Amino acid sequence: MARKKPTRNAMNSLARTTKVAIYLRVSTSYQVDKDSLPMQRKDLIAYCGLILGTDNYEIFEDAGYSGKNTDRPAFQDMMGRIRKGEFTHVLVWKIDRISRNLLDFAEMYEELQSLRVTFVSKNEQFDTSTAIGEAMLKIILVFAELERNMTSERVTATMISRANNGLWNGGRIPFGYDYDPDSMTFSIREDEASICRMIKDDYLSNKSLTGTARMLNAAGYVTRAGVAWTPTAVWIITSSPFYAGIYRYNRYKGTENRTINPEDEWVMIPDHHPAIFTLEEHEKMLSILNENSRQRNSAGKQCKRNNIHIFSGIAFCGKCGNKFVSTPGRKHADGYRTSIYTCPIKRKSDECDNPSVNDLIIGEFVINYILNMLNAKKIFSKIHTPEELEKHLLHGNTFSGVSHIEQDGLNDFFNLLSRYGSDSSFVFSIKKPRKKKAAVNPELNALRKEKEKQERALHRLQDLYLYSENAMSEKDFILRKADITKRLVDINAQLGMMTKNSDSVLSDEDFIKQASHLLIQKELQDKEYIYFKNLAANVSPEILKTYMSTILDSVYVADGRVSSIIFKNGLSHKFIYADMSHHK
Repeated sequence: MARKKPTRNAMNSLARTTKVAIYLRVSTSYQVDKDSLPMQRKDLIAYCGLILGTDNYEIFEDAGYSGKNTDRPAFQDMMGRIRKGEFTHVLVWKIDRISRNLLDFAEMYEELQSLRVTFVSKNEQFDTSTAIGEAMLKIILVFAELERNMTSERVTATMISRANNGLWNGGRIPFGYDYDPDSMTFSIREDEASICRMIKDDYLSNKSLTGTARMLNAAGYVTRAGVAWTPTAVWIITSSPFYAGIYRYNRYKGTENRTINPEDEWVMIPDHHPAIFTLEEHEKMLSILNENSRQRNSAGKQCKRNNIHIFSGIAFCGKCGNKFVSTPGRKHADGYRTSIYTCPIKRKSDECDNPSVNDLIIGEFVINYILNMLNAKKIFSKIHTPEELEKHLLHGNTFSGVSHIEQDGLNDFFNLLSRYGSDSSFVFSIKKPRKKKAAVNPELNALRKEKEKQERALHRLQDLYLYSENAMSEKDFILRKADITKRLVDINAQLGMMTKNSDSVLSDEDFIKQASHLLIQKELQDKEYIYFKNLAANVSPEILKTYMSTILDSVYVADGRVSSIIFKNGLSHKFIYADMSHHK
């Protein structure tokens, strides 16, 4: 829950007339129907008059919201107005109406203290203006969280008991079935069951999840959601015992970051509902799935680096824009195993015709382009125009097919180098352009200027926090830094970057520093050209992947060639090939 700096009015709240914010919450429609909210409202209004001695109050209600977190509209509205100094007290019927989460409440209470706002719980008969009231509050919070955990355990036990009795505990109705809540029974839905049988027959014959998904999509079949079939959707049907008439429950522990429980804790009810597959067919499909899984794991053990795909997460399809899926490729005679990057749309259907590409093609292009960028920086004092810069960026056989670099991106990099100079010490003290600026698209130029403005503001903020005699509080620093960082994230998104994580924001200065990091390694010093395969053999894949993810936002590939590179600082370079009129 974000907290803002207290206003002068809020800090002087004790000198103002008492005004109470009454907060009400119930979590289910059942409680609402039982008049829980009206009862709370009546009691708290009376408490204001009799105990707090005021009829100056305002009511905030959240009906049907859980107390697990504070993401509730009325609560957020109340806190926003408290920060403006409108209230001197917060009154609740019971402490868990605010939150059942100890950390959330502790954070809110700390903020109320800083705003000098008194917290009062009518049901527990205490207020935090006294030391004993504050101590009691913290003790009650501990027991409130304990009660919540115990309730969760009781619910889990009840659900397992229901499953053991053959009762369905809800959830998504499996594809191929209908469910009647009155009779609590499943029945086969024939239009979908026929597709399930097609999946079974094809998978038993071809033993490929991807192949079965492609077969369904080519025939025009879609899932219940109306989307194309994926290998994962096929796997759910081929692996689930539900299609053999078996109800399985308690396989997973928790709902987030789920882990698999030991098999002896699973609930397995055979003949629970009509089966679409025979038990023998289900077990045969499981056997194929397990065998395929063992083969993949075996391949991974033979070559440990298979599990690390260097461009995973940053390689994208240059035709449809989807993120590439990475898989292990063939093993070379020297023991090197490539990574294969494929458009997920092509894997599922023929809607995208972009061929797969391996990491040697992407890596050779990307690492040498970065090398050329840094080599151009070293001699930038001798480069006078964007056209001269382009020749240095496209130096080497890898770029022989590239006709030119899209002009805006080229000019943008030319101007960046103009700002930070060609010194080899990587100490960037030059702030004014030393060369005439190259023309850049006005919209891009405006974004660049705003990006630089926010970067300067961030540096000033850090200096103020670290070195100013008038010390800034850590809370103010964090809030202001978060605000500036969010603006930088928004700007980077407009520059075409895919990354939304605020931790990934790089200034232009930091970009050049980090881009230089790997190239000062012993294997790469003073190189004119780098063979990616040799680099991958001499540098651990973890380091190489981290390096690429640090400075690259995304790499687009079309027809087996890199069509554009977007860097973490927002630089976007598009490559125009001699035999093509355009590329993404």
